[in-house]
Amino acid sequence: MADSSSLDALVEALRRLPGVGAKSASRMAFHMLQHDRDGAQLLSRALQQAAQNVRHCERCNTFTEAPVCNVCLDVRRDATKLCVVETPADQAALERTGAFRGYYFVLMGKLSPLDGIGPKEIGLARLFERAQDGQVSEVILATNFTAEGEATAHVIGEALRQRGLTVTRLARGVPAGSELEYVDLGTIAHALVDRR
Repeated sequence: MADSSSLDALVEALRRLPGVGAKSASRMAFHMLQHDRDGAQLLSRALQQAAQNVRHCERCNTFTEAPVCNVCLDVRRDATKLCVVETPADQAALERTGAFRGYYFVLMGKLSPLDGIGPKEIGLARLFERAQDGQVSEVILATNFTAEGEATAHVIGEALRQRGLTVTRLARGVPAGSELEYVDLGTIAHALVDRR
């Protein structure tokens, strides 16, 4: 690698991205510096601006530049439904479907005791306060179907049921267009249990 502390710093910064190892980071850095200096400047400015301006919505905890995000400000949404997701990316995926017209709460993670992530780190107290605003009647748990996501959904669900709220979980099942012989057994078993 070329002798340059700035280049080394760029490679190390790129390695912080998920799924980017040393080789990929080096390739990206060399490409930007060799072929796309304008793109490098654009990326630098965009990162700087986002780091300075993006914050958490005071109501749902997603990313926004305003104190309250556009979804939370939309009075046409169904205030009786609150969907709990792990990340802003999960929220964006649900929004793209156009199927959910309620509000969200973004945990910014999931319970993972082995990694030191407990209820405080994912803002469960804020979630419980939000869910008990007097308007919410159903909380939809849309955490991922991983071990940590399931554990997170279980803990939240039990706590909210004790507070008198209706709690539902995203359904699991066989993906549309798939053939049963190629679907994993866990998915088929859940689809049978959750059949309607």
